[in-house]
Amino acid sequence: MSVEEEVMKIQKKLSKMTSDDGSGQEQALDLLKELQSLNVNLDVLTKTRIGMTVNALRKSSKDDEVITLAKVLIKNWKKFISNSESNKSSSSSDSKESKKVKKEEKPKKEEKEREKDRKLPSSFPPSSNTTDSVRLKCREMLASAIKTNSKEDDFEGCASADELAQELEEAIFAEFKNTDMRYKNRIRSRLANLKDPKNPTLRTNFRIGAIGATRLATMSAEEMANDDMKQLRDKFNKEAINDAQLATAQGTKTDMLKCGKCKKRNCTYNQLQTRSSDEPMTTFVLCNECGNRWKFC
Repeated sequence: MSVEEEVMKIQKKLSKMTSDDGSGQEQALDLLKELQSLNVNLDVLTKTRIGMTVNALRKSSKDDEVITLAKVLIKNWKKFISNSESNKSSSSSDSKESKKVKKEEKPKKEEKEREKDRKLPSSFPPSSNTTDSVRLKCREMLASAIKTNSKEDDFEGCASADELAQELEEAIFAEFKNTDMRYKNRIRSRLANLKDPKNPTLRTNFRIGAIGATRLATMSAEEMANDDMKQLRDKFNKEAINDAQLATAQGTKTDMLKCGKCKKRNCTYNQLQTRSSDEPMTTFVLCNECGNRWKFC
């Protein structure tokens, strides 16, 4: 069986799975993997219209692995189209008369259908050395966080958000060598700080290159904190240094904190390292008026 026949066989099966509710797609992932193993060229893409079918499956599917693999296939097929168009432009030595004739000819229905196949989605994930669905999903979320409250035009000449997200994810993956809980927790902490509406400085510094991907991948919570949190921590540190009670069990008195019960500002606090070293210290607070206790990071 030729490659074209095999692709047509898969295309018919996938066409039945492109329902709006994403049902009946149990075999979609296996069929996409089979497509990935085939030597599909531009001629096969054009004749079978498999690009349209895979793109329709991507839009209707609710399975992250199916969506990711569909995007990878479409991205690879798009390269064929780009190379074909560049070859056509380089070989534009035809006579002016023949060009005029071609422009005047009305496109046939068959040509129109072929053009539809070539109109693949314009946005694809950046060139990647992995097809791991977890890593690709993390890159997608990081790119979205990097774009928070900004436009690509605001950073013209800088690396794109997708490129920065890939560099950051690769730096984190290089440290842990897998996508275990430590890797996911590191990704979550970067996402939270990059998306923080009160922390535009961190996003901007990363976009313009003032903070590199390797540096951001290993920054502590204190280093990534927004300006308001840094100022609050500085006040705590200054107050603790000047207070003789820092080393005692009674803690440090402060009027910066307000009790949620009695609404008084007569409190005492202690700071302890209760989590890993790259996480902020936990602050334990006692209201000297009503005895209410609470904690925050």
